[in-house]
Amino acid sequence: MSKILVTGGAGFIGSNLVDALIDKGHEVAIVDDLSTGSKENINKKAEFFKVDITNKKDLSKVFEKAKPEAVFHLAAQTSVRHSVEDPKGDEKINVGGTVNLLELCKKYKVKRIIFSSTGGAIYGNDAPRPTVEGARERPASPYGKSKLKAEQKIARFVKKGYVRATILRYANVYGERQNPHGEAGVVAIFAAKMLEGKPVCINGTGEQTRDFVYVSDVVGTNLNAFEMDVDGIFNIGTGVEISINEIANLMKKLSLSDSKITHGIAKPGEQMYSSLSFKKARREFNWQPSYSLSQGLRKTLDWFKNK
Repeated sequence: MSKILVTGGAGFIGSNLVDALIDKGHEVAIVDDLSTGSKENINKKAEFFKVDITNKKDLSKVFEKAKPEAVFHLAAQTSVRHSVEDPKGDEKINVGGTVNLLELCKKYKVKRIIFSSTGGAIYGNDAPRPTVEGARERPASPYGKSKLKAEQKIARFVKKGYVRATILRYANVYGERQNPHGEAGVVAIFAAKMLEGKPVCINGTGEQTRDFVYVSDVVGTNLNAFEMDVDGIFNIGTGVEISINEIANLMKKLSLSDSKITHGIAKPGEQMYSSLSFKKARREFNWQPSYSLSQGLRKTLDWFKNK
């Protein structure tokens, strides 16, 4: 078994991944500044370091103590809206924090990094859908641009032989532990409001489309990529495109909610259309989504009810 460092390990996807790695018998250390992550999500068997990835000095101390053999890098600024309002702050975290990790991987001879990137925000609206990895990258938001720039920094370290890297470009991930407050995934926002019978506001016309992939499937792709030791860029989605209007109506039906659905102003920098092909991931490391949208939504709604 391996010593593994997970950045963002107290967050939505990261904490679910930490649980799965520990269940597999790995020794896990978590780096998270708890700006969006939660102490409640931290696995008690993991070693936790409250550290900001932009603080290289403190991050170096984590590497010295934890001595990781591999890094799963999930810590990020993930809000499209915030990236539009503060592009420099977005880049500081998503690019600067990634460079800090890469330099420390080089210094401490950590040869493997698995990076959680975005497919939903990197490809442009004109890309053929479901989008494949070779499609042209034309991000519409500073968030998408910063994640692409982080990928390019990783590629330079790979080219120089300092690290090996797996880059996973996610579609729209949803599921247990997603924060419904502030700038979050629409599934979490809708779930929280519908279960309380509150009105649900859709930004824009609601005809924008997304590819929703369940968090357990995303955890599975991280495990498969790590265990099968593959390198490269992989899109992680379902290949199924659904509008925001459709998912709101489906969730209203599944939750038996009487919430009113309204429409507001469209968000600047938002991509209109997105769905990702998972054929390369299936071919290279035997991954494909296990949960249908209805199955994943039911599990997510059950979690929100119990919470």
